[in-house]
Amino acid sequence: MKKEDICFMSAFEMREKIETQELSSIEITETIIERIGKINPMINAYCTPTFDLARETAKKADEAVKRSEKLGLLHGIPTSIKDLMQTKGIRTTYGSKLHEDFIPEQDDVAVQRLIASGCVILGKTNTPEFGHIALTNNKLFGETKTPWDIERNSGGSSGGAASAVASGIGPLALGSDGGGSIRIPSSCCGVYGLKPTFGRIPSYPRIGIAFDSMDHYGPIVRYVKDAALMLNAMKGHHPADHNSLPDDDIDYVETIDEKPKKLKIGYSMTLGYGKALEEEVKESVLNGIQKFEQFDWDVEEANLKIKNPESSFKTLVTVGNAYDLQKDFKNRPEDLSPDLIGSIRLGLDNSGMNIGKAKERRKHVYEAMYQYFKNYDVLITPTLPCPAIKPGWLETGTTFPTIGKKSLSIMTWMTYTYPFNMTGLPAASIPSGWSSSDLPIGMQIVGKRYDEKTVLQVSKAFEEVSPWQDKRPIFN
Repeated sequence: MKKEDICFMSAFEMREKIETQELSSIEITETIIERIGKINPMINAYCTPTFDLARETAKKADEAVKRSEKLGLLHGIPTSIKDLMQTKGIRTTYGSKLHEDFIPEQDDVAVQRLIASGCVILGKTNTPEFGHIALTNNKLFGETKTPWDIERNSGGSSGGAASAVASGIGPLALGSDGGGSIRIPSSCCGVYGLKPTFGRIPSYPRIGIAFDSMDHYGPIVRYVKDAALMLNAMKGHHPADHNSLPDDDIDYVETIDEKPKKLKIGYSMTLGYGKALEEEVKESVLNGIQKFEQFDWDVEEANLKIKNPESSFKTLVTVGNAYDLQKDFKNRPEDLSPDLIGSIRLGLDNSGMNIGKAKERRKHVYEAMYQYFKNYDVLITPTLPCPAIKPGWLETGTTFPTIGKKSLSIMTWMTYTYPFNMTGLPAASIPSGWSSSDLPIGMQIVGKRYDEKTVLQVSKAFEEVSPWQDKRPIFN
């Protein structure tokens, strides 16, 4: 088997081959580490590699197989962790110079569960400072690129995670999503990313309050079934996270190939307020939607009209950033990203009444989706209004991309994703095609609250009729 084929193998197949000893975990791990050495300098996905730990863990995984021990769900599979999650004994910077030398004394609960399932941790992946924006760049490690065009940003804030998976330098990645941060980079990098229902995967410990009511942990992978594997490993209540949900007792791997006999799918290209959408993105997503008809599912355009929630989302996030970072804003502004400083300033200028208004508008978004899901099982939208964008957008402030006559701001970039953080609904991004510039285009699949099963089943059905994994980025 070619080394590249090992690097692009599904985690599910890796797990089977490790168990049968057709391939060893150390062989897979060393092959991926070798590829990281070649590819990572070009895309900057990993910020803190942990190769010695990975080799040690992979060796122990192989010894467990030889002793016929009971193996975990993700036994011996190389995995990366976003640099927002604490990892015991491994530097965790949150993408910020404020935490440049921080070494946690405990693992995040989700990381604990991945380790308990047998994962081999390859390292930490790059993120913008505190995951505050949907592009991956920071003062510590620089910018992460999409492997489909290394002159374009990977998206964010789980940009390092998605870029690594797309590049064949780790089949599994743990990401987080406070406004689109799993789905946006998954779209930019041509991979599958799942944001489960809020609280499905516990989050503890965490710092700050900026996204504490909207942040979801979830998998970024190349194969939908691998997302089901990771979700099985990480889901379930933890007493330290008061938002965490009880285990739903669903085996997502067992149920993922089931196709609902009846399903009503609505789609929207605007959500009622979006005005910017590239024509080839729209065409790609509409072509993808048509493919669901072969399963005898009802598909129709939905008359969904959400009132623009931009000001509400911005108020909640900027006030959170201001509360978290007001002291550092005063004492160490030179260590903060310019765009984060702008967010803090907006937050400091907000009043209590504005916060109340933002919370009320958030309720209206949830109500709109509650009414929508009385009549539909699934909602389909584009993930992004355009493919990955070029670097330097935020730094210059004068080179905003445009779609037609519409300037693209960071919030219009996130048009389709952040409302579903405000509602806590499960949502995924899956590749629907490629642009004329050979950049991936993402399609978003949104489900009812607590209904990851349907989101995964619809995703798997789409993957079967529109696979993308044979398409690999080419590095010169």
